[in-house]
Amino acid sequence: MDNTVTWFEVASDDPEGAERFYGGLFGWAFTGEGGPIDYRTISRPGGDQPMGGLFNTKGEFPNHALFHVQVADVEETCAKSESLGGKVLMKVIDDGAGTDFAYVSDVSGSVFGVFHRR
Repeated sequence: MDNTVTWFEVASDDPEGAERFYGGLFGWAFTGEGGPIDYRTISRPGGDQPMGGLFNTKGEFPNHALFHVQVADVEETCAKSESLGGKVLMKVIDDGAGTDFAYVSDVSGSVFGVFHRR
C-alpha cells in the first residue's frame, strides 16, 4: 500500500463542533484515543477500521484537513521531496508507537503528511 493515501486528518480548535459537522454530514463516528493529546479516530458507517483522525489543536495550530500517504521510508521520501522543490515542515522518526511520520509541503505550499508503520 506504499504511495497510497491511507489516512486523513482533520485538526480543529473545536473538536466537538467538528464531530457534529462531519458526523451529521457523512455519518462518521469518532472514538477517543486517550493519551497525552486529544486525538480521535474517525470511522465510516459500517467500517471496521478507522480511516482518519480528528486532532484537537487547542488553538495552538491552524485548523486544517489534510491527507497522509503511506510510504516505504519517511526519511527517503522527505529527501526526495526536498530534491523536487518541496519542504519538510516537521519530521518524527520513531514516535514511540512504531510510526515514522512527517509533514511536507509541495512546491506551491500545500501541506500533506507521509508515514510508515514498522
